[in-house]
Amino acid sequence: MTGPKRDWRGRAVGFAVLWLLLGNATNGHAQAPTAPAKDAAVPAKEPAPPPSVTILGARDAHGVLGRDVRSSNGEDMGHIVDVIVDLTGTVRAAVIDFGGFLGVGSRKIVVDWTALDFKHIAEKSDRVTLDLTKEQVKAAPEYKEDKPVVVLGAAGKLSPWDFDH
Repeated sequence: MTGPKRDWRGRAVGFAVLWLLLGNATNGHAQAPTAPAKDAAVPAKEPAPPPSVTILGARDAHGVLGRDVRSSNGEDMGHIVDVIVDLTGTVRAAVIDFGGFLGVGSRKIVVDWTALDFKHIAEKSDRVTLDLTKEQVKAAPEYKEDKPVVVLGAAGKLSPWDFDH
């Protein structure tokens, strides 16, 4: 008959603990930790407004990193590896990994965003068209991070960049 006695003792201990906790909390003996007093002059922080939402159709927008780039004559010009933005966040140019074979002998060049044509990229396998020839791209200086950027553009399409430094 140890089972019922143990059950009774366990319940008695539980009730005693509960009674002590409730009794002490109501008598002021046990105090819950309090938060530091807030300055009444500081207004409560308002919740952030909900973000705006734009829905783009699957055929209306596409990623460009990694896309193959071809000249208007169909020549392989490499693939897009990065996008360059100005201080306002406006996309200004694309970095293209050009030339080489299996990553050997390739170099990065920068082309003006307006020299790229994205009209025919409905699927992932579609390519971006560059309004420059292979010879023009071969003559472009190599892009190196943290160095001045030389941007190659199609004739008449370049727009000046504003620099604050």
